[in-house]
Amino acid sequence: MENMVNYNPFFKNKRILITGDTGFKGSWLAFWLHLMEADVLGFSLPPLVHEDHYNLLDLGKLIKHIDGNILDSKAVLKEIKEFQPEIVFHLAAQALVRFSYDEPKLTFDTNVGGSVNILEAIRKTESVRALIYVTSDKCYKNKEWIWGYRENDELGGHDPYSASKAAAEIVISSYINSFFNQNPNIGIASVRAGNVIGGGDWSNDRIIPDCIRSIMTNKAIEIRNPFAIRPWQHVLEPLSGYLKLAENLYKEPKLYTGSWNFGPSSNSIKTVNELSKTVVDCFGQGIVTVSEAEQKKHEAGLLLLNCDKANQKLNWTPKWNFIETVSITIDWYKKHLSGVDSRTITTENIQRYINE
Repeated sequence: MENMVNYNPFFKNKRILITGDTGFKGSWLAFWLHLMEADVLGFSLPPLVHEDHYNLLDLGKLIKHIDGNILDSKAVLKEIKEFQPEIVFHLAAQALVRFSYDEPKLTFDTNVGGSVNILEAIRKTESVRALIYVTSDKCYKNKEWIWGYRENDELGGHDPYSASKAAAEIVISSYINSFFNQNPNIGIASVRAGNVIGGGDWSNDRIIPDCIRSIMTNKAIEIRNPFAIRPWQHVLEPLSGYLKLAENLYKEPKLYTGSWNFGPSSNSIKTVNELSKTVVDCFGQGIVTVSEAEQKKHEAGLLLLNCDKANQKLNWTPKWNFIETVSITIDWYKKHLSGVDSRTITTENIQRYINE
């Protein structure tokens, strides 16, 4: 595959470990780093379905990958010790709010205990210079404020998923203060993004995959919480922030250690209803209906991020507005459904992003 124009030479030949590379965000990140000629190792559970982005990219032929579970502390330590990564992106997680009600123990075990296993392995591996530890915007104690949460706002969580991410933030803060602050050669950052969308996501209980599946089967798009407001952003937006932060952590670890928000601009903060109708407009077909089923599982109504820290200290700002974000996402699915190679579509998306 041809190299991208204007890619960041910093990552060329860097040894980079990604946990959760078979997931939606992880597969986009692993592929982007592959295009930048990084030496990438993925450690993750196998992809769930045939059409997962990881499979569509045939990513296992482009990077090194090991099937593994972050709950297996011995396997985590073994692979990190053997690979000797310079940079680690920890994305492996139980990432679904509604599923966390069905499997609360698995959610806490994975998002807290699994993360401890990663931190322990990194603490014992001197090669690591930077860790990007991905949590969620849902780690904040949601007070339904009309302004965005800052990195130093109170942590908390109503549902098991949100609570697990808040707990993970407390864990990483403890490890930074207890262990990593004494090591001048490593930088550790937790990162919190908004509601990420983009091509190649087929997860259950996520709005874009649900919309696409409904359109493909000529069914009405049924939405649960039409007036819930979310900070929608294309997957490349937070990933670009993670990459920029990783480079800065590597070069000046103590200056950039801490927590960081990577959310969209205010014009991308829309209701679920607005998003669904925009999907229909971009796809050119589909009908949106509101589910009449009683909502027994609590979900946040309003959640916004303040990204002044990333704007000012990293010179990071989102590039795509709401319409562009949805349009580029739906275009990915339309091209995929028409038979265009997924590597080609994904490369085009990344190339467009870095050129703007």
